[in-house]
Amino acid sequence: MDASVVGVVGAAIGALGAVAGGWVSVLGQGRQHQRQLRADREQRREAARREAYGACIASTKVLSAAWWRFSDLVWDERSTPEQWRVSFAEVHQAWTQFSTAVAAVTVAGPVAAADAADQLRVAMYEWEQAGMFWFAAALREGHGRLADCDERFKQAWQAKRAPDRAFQQAAREALGTEES
Repeated sequence: MDASVVGVVGAAIGALGAVAGGWVSVLGQGRQHQRQLRADREQRREAARREAYGACIASTKVLSAAWWRFSDLVWDERSTPEQWRVSFAEVHQAWTQFSTAVAAVTVAGPVAAADAADQLRVAMYEWEQAGMFWFAAALREGHGRLADCDERFKQAWQAKRAPDRAFQQAAREALGTEES
C-alpha cells in the first residue's frame, strides 16, 4: 500500500472513531437525561404527596376542633341558637377544606394512602352526621344539653380515631418515613 492510501484509510478510521465516540456520548447523555427526568418526576410526586398528606392531616385537625367547639357551645346552657348556627357554619367550612384535602390525597396516591384517606372521610362523615343530628335536635328542643346526642357524637369521634391513625400510617409508608 502506498502512503496516500494508508493516509486515506487512517483518516477514514479516525472519522469513524470520532463518529462512534460521538454516538456513544450522545447515547450516554440521553440516558442521563432520562434518569434526570425520572428523578425530577419522583421529586415532584413526593412533594405533591407531602403537600396533600399534610393538608389532609391539618384539615382533619381543624374539622375536629370545629366539632369540639360546636359540642362545647351547644352543651353550654347560656348559648343561643344563633351561636350554634355560626359554629355550625364554621364546621361546614372546615368540612369543605377536609373534603378537598381528601380528594387531593386520592389524586396524589398511592392507592393505599388514597384508600386510607377515603376510610377517614367515611368516619369523619359519620361524626358529621352525629353533629348534624345534635344541631337539629338542639334547635327543636331549644337547648343542646341532650345526653343521647352527646353520646352518639362521642361514639362517632371514637370511631374516627382508628381511620385517622391508619391514614397517617399509610402516608408514612408512601413517603418512606417508616425507614430508619
